[in-house]
Amino acid sequence: MSKMEVKTSLLDNMIGVGDMVLLEPLSEDSFIGNLKNRFDHNEIYTYIGSVVISMNPYKPLPIYTAEKVEEYRNRNFYELSPHIYALADEAYRSLRDQDKDQCILITGESGSGKTEASKFVMSYVAAVCGKGQEVNKVKEQLLQSNPVLEAFGNAKTVRNDNSSRFGKYMDIEFDFKGDPLGGVISNYLLEKSRVVKQPRGERNFHIFYQLLSGASEDTLKKLKLDRDFSKYNYLSLDSATVNGLDDAASFRTVRNAMQIVGFMEDEVQSVLELVAAVLKLGNIEFKPESRVNGFDESRVKDKNDLKEMCELLGLEQSVLERAFSFRTVEAKMEKVSTTLNVAQAYYARDALAKNLYSRLFSWLVNRINESIKAQTKVRKKVMGVLDIYGFEIFEDNSFEQFIINYCNEKLQQIFIELTLREEQEEYVREGIEWTNIEYFNNAIICDLIENNQNGILAMLDEECLRPGTVTDETFLDKLNTVCAEHQHFESRQSKNSKFLTDHSLPHNCFRIQHYAGKVLYRVEGFVDKNNDLLYRDLSQAMYKANHSLIKLLFPEGNPSKVNLKRPPTAGFQFKASVGTLMKNLLTKNPNYIRCIKPNDKKAAHIFTDSLVCHQVRYLGLMENVRVRRAGYAFRQAYEPCLERYKMLCKQTWPHWRGQARDGVEVLLTDLQVPVEEFAYGRSKIFIRNPRTLFFLEEKRRQCLEDLATLIQKIFRGWKSRRQFLLLKKSQVVVAAWYRRYAQQKKYQKIRCSALVVQSFIRGWKARKILRELKYKKRCEEAVTTISAYWHGTQARRELRRLKEEAQNKHAVSVIWAAWLGTKVRREYRKFFRANAGKKIYDFTIQRIMQKYFLGLKKTTLSMSPIDKSWPAKPYGFLEGTHQELRRIFHLWRCKKYRSKFTKEMKATYEEKLAASELFKDKKALYPSSVGQPFKGDYVELSKNPKYQKLNSLVEDKVLLADVVSKINRANGKGAPRMFLLTKNNFVLADQKTGQVKTSVPLPDLSSVSVSTQNDGFFALRVKEGATSAAKGDFLLSSDRLIEIITKLHRIGSASADRNQIKIDISDEFLVQFKQDKVCVKFIQGAPKNGNGVICKRKNNRLLEVSVPSP
Repeated sequence: MSKMEVKTSLLDNMIGVGDMVLLEPLSEDSFIGNLKNRFDHNEIYTYIGSVVISMNPYKPLPIYTAEKVEEYRNRNFYELSPHIYALADEAYRSLRDQDKDQCILITGESGSGKTEASKFVMSYVAAVCGKGQEVNKVKEQLLQSNPVLEAFGNAKTVRNDNSSRFGKYMDIEFDFKGDPLGGVISNYLLEKSRVVKQPRGERNFHIFYQLLSGASEDTLKKLKLDRDFSKYNYLSLDSATVNGLDDAASFRTVRNAMQIVGFMEDEVQSVLELVAAVLKLGNIEFKPESRVNGFDESRVKDKNDLKEMCELLGLEQSVLERAFSFRTVEAKMEKVSTTLNVAQAYYARDALAKNLYSRLFSWLVNRINESIKAQTKVRKKVMGVLDIYGFEIFEDNSFEQFIINYCNEKLQQIFIELTLREEQEEYVREGIEWTNIEYFNNAIICDLIENNQNGILAMLDEECLRPGTVTDETFLDKLNTVCAEHQHFESRQSKNSKFLTDHSLPHNCFRIQHYAGKVLYRVEGFVDKNNDLLYRDLSQAMYKANHSLIKLLFPEGNPSKVNLKRPPTAGFQFKASVGTLMKNLLTKNPNYIRCIKPNDKKAAHIFTDSLVCHQVRYLGLMENVRVRRAGYAFRQAYEPCLERYKMLCKQTWPHWRGQARDGVEVLLTDLQVPVEEFAYGRSKIFIRNPRTLFFLEEKRRQCLEDLATLIQKIFRGWKSRRQFLLLKKSQVVVAAWYRRYAQQKKYQKIRCSALVVQSFIRGWKARKILRELKYKKRCEEAVTTISAYWHGTQARRELRRLKEEAQNKHAVSVIWAAWLGTKVRREYRKFFRANAGKKIYDFTIQRIMQKYFLGLKKTTLSMSPIDKSWPAKPYGFLEGTHQELRRIFHLWRCKKYRSKFTKEMKATYEEKLAASELFKDKKALYPSSVGQPFKGDYVELSKNPKYQKLNSLVEDKVLLADVVSKINRANGKGAPRMFLLTKNNFVLADQKTGQVKTSVPLPDLSSVSVSTQNDGFFALRVKEGATSAAKGDFLLSSDRLIEIITKLHRIGSASADRNQIKIDISDEFLVQFKQDKVCVKFIQGAPKNGNGVICKRKNNRLLEVSVPSP
């Protein structure tokens, strides 16, 4: 349902029929069909009035969320879709608001989901009640008691992986506000025979498997246990593990739950020790030993398990061993000791195991009750939740199934009685005439079982107490004598002749026709299970244990309190417990959840009609529907009824001003509903036939459609008017804004025109003044100019005169100087000619050298050793000096460059030098590797967490780590591998996982083969006879081939104790692959589809590598 959709009635958007009372027509087929229709749509809950039918979906459904809890909180029972939360909310609100004690009865067949239903009820109540630290603690303890009891009381059966093998009734106590105060748990008839024996396909109680699977090694060691299930005789192996059950996780959940409930750590340890003791007890085996008197005496075969069990319990081994071999019978003041044979010893062992586990379970229930009981003594409201085993019909039915089915008979009886009583009380309360309803009363079956004189349980107790030889056969003979004429009892050996030839009824069986169907019971074990005897020697032996719990579990073993009175039988105890339970339930307001399993395969989406039909019959659901429909099929309070259907009448629509009942009367009168189809109660309207209700619903649906059309019409008119008014308002606003804009534009235009006129006028005035000023200025400038020209002419004339006088004086000086010079030269010429040439030459050379060195100083020279540039020589005679200076400068800058080297750089250049010696002019790939530095680690081995494990496996320092391709001989394709190189070996590992594939010592390598082409292929040849020669040579490919082979070669050169690795450079070489030699041939070819080097297999002996032409 979408968030916007509001659901106000069970009848809205109904899949099938939500309440079976409204099913029309009512028949068994339509009933089953309605359940199937709802089940197919994941609607697992259906009502029969106030009864909830729950189908087990065998899958998780999203209908138990916190949102669902809030959705059903404080809502009317019929207001929403059927749900278990609706019943839980109704019960809780009745308890809180009306002060009525409630009980929720959850019944159904084993595997129908009763335990889960009880959990949902308790979780809902916990979610909707009050909050607070103390309240939350109580709620948590109540909820956490379930995992503990399930672990010790539930087991996997053929019908249910988590079947309750005990009955549980929990009274949850609330205060006047509706907040939980505590609770009390009652348990009924734990199926303790399961401890020692399980049917095929079933398991022992969960706790045994949870302990072995989930306990720590230290805990198991303290308990002297082993995880292997097969080592314990009491654990069945064919169903030890169950799909969907995680025993280890469940054990942790149980430990946590016990802590929350309030168990102390030593109490938990004591409980686990007793569970371990039961497992050890099952491994004790006996052997016969002949005595002098001719009787056989039982002895323990292997005393190791007996010893470990006694150590767990703090018991002397000899005491328990004697109790398994002898039995002491006390009569008045006499004691008689008899030996036990092997069969009796096994019986005693199993009886002790069953009693030990059963009493431990009862102690757990009492211990939980101590923790969760209410601490205050104020008056409390009570809500009881009954989760008890469902009706069971197996292939082999014994005493346990008889007791379980008796309990279900009593529950069915109380269900019919309370349902009829509730129906009758409602009719009386509303003033409606009550009509007696015919139904099957199973009181006759209950009387057959529980009658104090001739009931089956009474005869079984009488047979158990009778002296003499008592067997299951004598018990059956007694039944055949007393119950032969009973219409619900059938036996092959009875006096009733109609069963003498019934071959479906074996001779050692009897059959009872229960309300759920006929059940065949095998009498074998009835007497022993009813007696439930535990030899007094075993009780006394257990009382002697030093364990903290054993003395509490076996109080009858106290020698000072010996009671010779025979303990009550199991049947008597259970009958009394059921009677107390029935009295308790009759004092509370009942709420019913009837659980149904849709199939026997425990699978989702499977609905078996026959199985569901059988359960519908024995649960009496059809009778329940007929009881609800015998008078009136549907009832509803006047207010919601008027609110739902008031639109069907003009007088009540849209508002009725009077009383709700008067409005309903006007409504039904206006619709002309026949008077016999309804009746008026004090607060409710009762409708007899579902057809009338469906008629009202159909009329309401049609009316809702008309109302929806009317609402749409009114809404569209309102929307159109609103749109028109909006457009009108918008037009007025737009017009106002436009007029404003137009006036603004007009004003701006006028203003601009005024400004233009003003500017023109101001310009004209300015230009007029400017002209006047300019004329005045020109007149003044003209006078100044004329005066300046005149003064200039006068100055130039005077200048020319002065220049002429100066020239004349200079000419005289020049002529005189020339004459003196000529005279001096004539006198000096005879002394100058002898030394002038040499001095001029030396001066010239000196000036040239000075100019040369100054030029070198100003020239910026490169400091790179590989830079060969040098200034050109200016003169030929400086050739030697020029070259010597170049050499000296080169040596100097090399020294400077070397002084900057670190050890790592020096090693790198040495590797580069070695690579040059190996591959220069020999390998076409070499020139491209010169400019690439040799890093060594290309995958960051130490930093990458993916290769941490691989890094730890390599002992030596990794000199090179890179990803290479290992060439496959079969197809020539490469697989990525991690290549690691150390001083002593090289390693090939998987690139993804880091797992080492191959590790080869370097002394085992003989040579490395590469081609002359521009490719990265290289072959590592392994010496013949070496330890690594089994896998043959390695053909690899890498873009860093030059660096890999250079490092390999240098490692060989640096080691004095090994030969240097030989490097073969050839375009064709052989590679040894295990037993075969393959030729690898390199050819040049054009690249295809953009690919570079391509390796292809030509035949078994040839791999051809195509290298693109340079």
